[in-house]
Amino acid sequence: MSNQWNSGIHDRKLKEEICEIGRRVYNKGFAAANDGNISIRVGENEVLCSPTMICKGFMKPDDICAVDLDGNQIAGTRKRTSEILLHLAIMKERPDVKAVVHCHPPHATAFAVAREPIPQCVLPEVEVFMGEVPMAPYETPGGQKFADTVVPFLKGGTNTIILTGHGTVTFGKSLEDAYWKTEILDAYCNILLLSKQLGRVTYFTENETRELLDLKKKLGFDDPRFHVEDCDLCGNSAFRDGYKEGIPQQKSFEPAPSYPGYLSKPSTQATPATNNGDSDQLIKAITDQVMSALGK
Repeated sequence: MSNQWNSGIHDRKLKEEICEIGRRVYNKGFAAANDGNISIRVGENEVLCSPTMICKGFMKPDDICAVDLDGNQIAGTRKRTSEILLHLAIMKERPDVKAVVHCHPPHATAFAVAREPIPQCVLPEVEVFMGEVPMAPYETPGGQKFADTVVPFLKGGTNTIILTGHGTVTFGKSLEDAYWKTEILDAYCNILLLSKQLGRVTYFTENETRELLDLKKKLGFDDPRFHVEDCDLCGNSAFRDGYKEGIPQQKSFEPAPSYPGYLSKPSTQATPATNNGDSDQLIKAITDQVMSALGK
């Protein structure tokens, strides 16, 4: 058990890591004043988390507190974050998730406030590292009803969720992994907004998208499009069952194309995969970036 969970709620190294992620969040402008919260699971029923009412850029290890999976505080001199129930809902639904970061990165939060879904089939790194980004419906933050809004969108390898009218939540196997998703999402949203100013976003072809998803599977990353039979290739309908009030519709961007799903036969318009130089260079560039990020 010690190999899986380190030394639990008294692990000072993990507390220092929470503080370091807090500094990154604050320095990147992802959390103003007391915004945001961070957590990491350290036992079968124990989670370290940031406290409430503290700037994430100035936390110290002694500020970090601990809760059980029901949200009861079990350690720490400061009061636990009021939004820890969001983190715990994700951890309980997804045993593979060990860390969660919630904050308000400005470009991604602009999409949350505008209630504009994130277009897919646009940028290679996003297709490989993140994939479909669902939008959980709005609920007043802090309570169990707010935490429950993300549950329908946790299937099939999701690691990033937009919280409508609020911000983002990203999660993964480590604190750095969870935070990394936040950086990718906000950078991508910034690129989308800049490209919109230039005139438009250009979507990948069906064949280009399939090649990227083939690469993603080869590298061992999961994606809802690998599991949902009737999901189209650009992920527009990957989470249709989770939306009880209707799938968010794109208004500021042209809708992504509707290609046959990854589990379906390619359309007759899809050209066979080629081994031309451009395709090889693209795959090599993404592979090198993934391997570098994984420390290999």
